[in-house]
Amino acid sequence: MSDRGNNPFTLTFGKYPERYISRYENTDMICSAFSSSSPLSQIYMIEGIRGSGKTVLMTAVTKQLRSSGDWIVVDLNSTRNLLDDLAHRLYDTCNNIPKLLDKGFNVSLMGVSVGMGGVTDYRDSVSVISDLLGTAGRKGRRVLITIDEVMHNQDMREFAAQFQIWLRQDQPVYLLMTGLYDNIYSIQNDPALTFLLRSPKIRLESLSLNQIIRQYKEIFDIDENTALRLAELTKGYAFGFQALGMLCWEYGVDNCEIVLEKYDEMLEDFAYRKIWDSLTQNERRIIRCMGEDDVKVEKIRQALDMSAGTFSKYREKMLKSGLITSTGHGYVSLTLPRFHEVTRLYHV
Repeated sequence: MSDRGNNPFTLTFGKYPERYISRYENTDMICSAFSSSSPLSQIYMIEGIRGSGKTVLMTAVTKQLRSSGDWIVVDLNSTRNLLDDLAHRLYDTCNNIPKLLDKGFNVSLMGVSVGMGGVTDYRDSVSVISDLLGTAGRKGRRVLITIDEVMHNQDMREFAAQFQIWLRQDQPVYLLMTGLYDNIYSIQNDPALTFLLRSPKIRLESLSLNQIIRQYKEIFDIDENTALRLAELTKGYAFGFQALGMLCWEYGVDNCEIVLEKYDEMLEDFAYRKIWDSLTQNERRIIRCMGEDDVKVEKIRQALDMSAGTFSKYREKMLKSGLITSTGHGYVSLTLPRFHEVTRLYHV
């Protein structure tokens, strides 16, 4: 076991790790767009497979905007009523900012009510939020709402429809959401929410292997070839970078057998079992035929007796969800490290 102090890596999804490979381009793109005097969009969606770093990117954006002093950031819980949650959280946040709210403005915890000048006037969540947004705007503040792992349900439909109204009213409100491909796709293609189709979407790609190599070399004081070997084991998967780093810190870079065994266990327990369960039967069959290396599309189709049209449909979805990548004309490869190996005994 390592005696060099606290492990700089973390397995907690969404937690901003001590050792983090920044997605500078994505962070700057969102912050610059939102901070513009005439923003082209007040909504951004971050899409990616489980463990790809969606929440960490969102956290990086909110930290940068909060530090400017011009932003009010409200993090919503996607499992709760979003409008009620926003009313309470926005009020709590505004109330903690000196001189932002007028004296006598309050929101009760039972239902939603507003008190102005000693007079209690019961209103719904939307009315309270609109008042708070108007107050924030007059005081030169912008409001960023974040929703992690959005779901396509009636509550989301109501929230998004109301958000569109706030945009038409020119309220200083912005929205940053993260989600899996299927959920984002369903939300954007909801007939009542087609305006979201015009909202920019960031699909998270694999981390740079060069950056992973540099991090591992610095942290473990190892040579280039050893760092390259470790980086290749992650395939640029954000969770893989953290998990492998944590194990190498605990057991040592040279203790290959136990590190690889524990690595597979972490990948399975924290991500791969859930990812596998979310796949269709044909998607699982395709993965069974792929293996760890690049494979020719024609070989997969022949093995599964699948037509080009049918395979193309599954290929497109798996590409967009971040499960596979195109590695050349007619070739595909799994994006997740050791996914085929870890899931080889799973039921298809």
